[in-house]
Amino acid sequence: MATKLFGKDLKQYTDLSDLDDLLSQLTEEELEELNNDLDPDNSLLPPSDRIKDQTTKKPTGPFDRQKLLDFLEKKGKEEKDWEQSKEFAKETRGKVWKPKEPPKEEASEIDDMLGDTEWDDVLNNATEEELVDLAAVLGFHGMLNQVQYHASLEDKKVNAGGFKATAKMQDLIFVPDEPPNPTDDEESFDKMQANDVKLIELNLNNMRNISVERLIMFAEALKTNTHLVTLSMANTRMTDKVAKKLAEALEENKSLKTLNLESNFIGGESVVNLVEAINKNQILTELRLENQRSSVLGVKVEMKISKLVEENNTLIKLGIVLDIADARIRTQKHIQRNHDKFRRNRQGHVNATD
Repeated sequence: MATKLFGKDLKQYTDLSDLDDLLSQLTEEELEELNNDLDPDNSLLPPSDRIKDQTTKKPTGPFDRQKLLDFLEKKGKEEKDWEQSKEFAKETRGKVWKPKEPPKEEASEIDDMLGDTEWDDVLNNATEEELVDLAAVLGFHGMLNQVQYHASLEDKKVNAGGFKATAKMQDLIFVPDEPPNPTDDEESFDKMQANDVKLIELNLNNMRNISVERLIMFAEALKTNTHLVTLSMANTRMTDKVAKKLAEALEENKSLKTLNLESNFIGGESVVNLVEAINKNQILTELRLENQRSSVLGVKVEMKISKLVEENNTLIKLGIVLDIADARIRTQKHIQRNHDKFRRNRQGHVNATD
């Protein structure tokens, strides 16, 4: 059997010495088939040859989005809907769920034998306090809360809780809010600036309506004050700007022994400046700096604080949280050493007085 190519014998192509002559003898259908007979996975061919454009429709013009949308909408309205093989009819398929009827309670034989006794009338007519006492005597602790149980043992009146079901939690006790700080900041500032002898302790805690400028004025007045011993400024929205002024005041003040700056917005560097400032005069004995804006001070800041505390010989109370074990242990040891030294000096003073 002779080999054929496109329906013709190969002998007919032997006289063709040039490939162009061979292609010129092919029809349009044969050329189209030859163009399509390419391997699409052949990476040696360019993409334009591997994927031929199969669109035979001539271009109708530039792209018009609105015209295309109008055509699709018109086409969708003109086309008929698919015919349904079965018309819709509301029907219920499968079994319909019905709740089971609860089983009827049958009286037990023991209840029929006992019947009504005199104890039934006693328990039905008993008050809540008597039922609580009875449950405590019989040891039914799970039916009482702690308040009811201890009240029954101590013969106290039960004013909270109930006895209609299992034990309930005790009602929360309403605790009223703390009264606002009655300190007059303007009057206190005038006394502090005038270096009043009677102003020994100043409490500005929880006074959140004090402006930053007013706090800076208190810090400036602290520089020249020689009678103030205790200064509390916790929860006053103090910032690093005020803490910087306080550090400058602590370098000059020689009377303050207790300083409370808890629950403010003081950063790590400002804390270092405060501890560094109290080392100049070595007068302050108590410094509280807990619950600040940045809960984590960092390794460098904590190591600086511990090093500065080791240089202080009068500080016996320091309120601050140190996460680094080395800084925390070194600080605790030095504070304990200062406390022991203060206790020995106090005992020596007492013995000398006696």
